[in-house]
Amino acid sequence: MTDVLPEAEPGDEAPPLPLAGYTVAVTAARRREELGVLLARRGARVVYAPAIRIVPLADDAELVAATRAVLAQPVDLVVATTGVGFRGWLEAADAWDLPLVDHLRGARVLARGPKARGAIRGGGLVDAWSPPSESSAEVLEHLLAGAEGPLAGRRIAVQLHGDPLPDFVDALREAGAEVLPVPVYRWALPEDVAPVRRLVGTIAARAVDAVTFTSAPAAASLLAVADELGQRAELVAALTDGVLPFAVGPVTAGPLTAAGVASVQPERSRLGALAREVVARLPERDPVLRVGDHDVQVRGYAVLVDGRPVELAPDPMAVLRALAVRPGTVLSRAELVTVLPGGGDGHAVEMAVTRLRAALGAPLVETVVERGYRLEI
Repeated sequence: MTDVLPEAEPGDEAPPLPLAGYTVAVTAARRREELGVLLARRGARVVYAPAIRIVPLADDAELVAATRAVLAQPVDLVVATTGVGFRGWLEAADAWDLPLVDHLRGARVLARGPKARGAIRGGGLVDAWSPPSESSAEVLEHLLAGAEGPLAGRRIAVQLHGDPLPDFVDALREAGAEVLPVPVYRWALPEDVAPVRRLVGTIAARAVDAVTFTSAPAAASLLAVADELGQRAELVAALTDGVLPFAVGPVTAGPLTAAGVASVQPERSRLGALAREVVARLPERDPVLRVGDHDVQVRGYAVLVDGRPVELAPDPMAVLRALAVRPGTVLSRAELVTVLPGGGDGHAVEMAVTRLRAALGAPLVETVVERGYRLEI
């Protein structure tokens, strides 16, 4: 069904929302609604497909054992990687009547970012240092550079954030430290994997315009599901050309980078900054064409004509997209048949062009007798 937004009265025109006409997928498990609202308010269609779920370990023997190992002897350094994780650790220890906070008062507590710093202070401890980049890599660099003193023989507790951080932990052990990993929660596949499986196929078919990642496990999980479905090559190809991947930061982007996918990242690892990056980068990939006396920008499922969003059915959109890729060039009916989502023949192309012209409401598509169609640029 083709939907044309009603025209405003003269003088009442409002600019279109910046993401009007685009579809953005959200893979986050935690705070997915918050990110989705930020994108929807800017005009995007949002597809939710959580790639992971968070499994808390508050009653898990593994966390009890890790906490008792920390309490066994004085700790020299503590690394808090996430606010929710560090806070959960302190609360779980308190519920078990384990004197964790008192035990950590004599340690230097490092925070990966401001949320971890807030959890440290909220727990009655003092944060000693945190990196400007909010990355585990910079925390590791800080420690290996000797900023907290020699590491050999020192006990370091590292609160994990779902990822076992093998490179981080191994590097500290190689420097001679006794590392005590504390798994406060872990990541697992969602209980309902159908949405993320559908998302793999949707991305591979380039039926979304962008996909957002807010954690490295979510990116790794999406790739793992694609492996399971035998669609990894198609997924990576689409994320490389056609679907823009956005990661909240370099740590989150790690699995994508390892798979050969370059992602767009905001300067600050925040949901708001991520949403703003989508707003800035998604529309700029689609050129604004001057067709006759009109400005035309072909987006995901809609086209902006002089700033007016016009939603198009799949066949008319496919024809317009093909013409916009080669503006001014005549494309034959045979060439246009190949781009129709459901296939067809020359008559199907003619019907798609008729519907396209009716939806656009402007003479943008020109018929070149016995040759085909083109955009009148």
